[in-house]
Amino acid sequence: MAQHRAVVDFRISFTNGGSIQGEGFRLDVPRPDLAADEVGTLLVRHLGLLMVREIELRELDFVAEAHRGSRGIDGATVPARRLVDLSHPISDGMMTYPGLPGPEISDHLTRETAEANYGPGVTFQIGRISMVANTGTHVDTPFHRFADGADLARVDLDRHADLDGVVVRLTDRGRRAIERDELAALDVGGRAVLLHTGWDRHWRTDSYGVDAPFLTAGATEWLVEQGAGLVGIDSVNIDDMGDKTRPAHTGLLAAGVPIVEHLCGLDQLPPSGFRFQAAAPAVEGFGTFTVRAYAVIGN
Repeated sequence: MAQHRAVVDFRISFTNGGSIQGEGFRLDVPRPDLAADEVGTLLVRHLGLLMVREIELRELDFVAEAHRGSRGIDGATVPARRLVDLSHPISDGMMTYPGLPGPEISDHLTRETAEANYGPGVTFQIGRISMVANTGTHVDTPFHRFADGADLARVDLDRHADLDGVVVRLTDRGRRAIERDELAALDVGGRAVLLHTGWDRHWRTDSYGVDAPFLTAGATEWLVEQGAGLVGIDSVNIDDMGDKTRPAHTGLLAAGVPIVEHLCGLDQLPPSGFRFQAAAPAVEGFGTFTVRAYAVIGN
């Protein structure tokens, strides 16, 4: 479903005096045929203004553009329930992270062997896979970074399943680092915060592991302070691969905040109004494992 934003020049005056104005201001809208007074109402709601006397829209246009998370525009405008897959498929030998081995996928029981054992026409296949836990789209729990942290079997299921989600649009910014000020307008408490950088377009190419977007230490501290429930990214690593101290992993996992890396398809999500799922098997002694991450939109 196409998303739209209003582009407005405006002047808003207040009952207690004074006014504010803006030019070329972009605002998420549920549809591209809103009347000017409806856009004005959404604008005031997004800006959190009180004691408004008059809203004057001097220019108004609508463009087809992905929502960025304007306050007052939620997922309630999505008419039907649907699932959005946010995971990369896993195939034999594929690279997830430079330097890590790809998965080895084979048959443990072939259909031909099964038919020989069970009789004509009775076939089964049992697959076998050998892989590192950080293969494909995966979740990191505290044990991944800390020996005394909760592993996959001990982390609470509600930390990485059925979370209210919010998407942060960070595409085409011309810089790699994701800073605190790009998150500050969001309500992230208890939510899955999904960082949409668009880097998944490089998946399974040599470019995927080079100069990728990452979360800064300052932004990590803010997410922890605000009580984020989970943080995900559609990039090769939530940290700068050149920083061996791994501040994002360290800060988030120390606070018990799971991390999901190698997401994809975040452009298909609204900025909010969906539930996020990234549950992994309860493996003892593992801090990381592959997940089938997805979002549920609508009721």
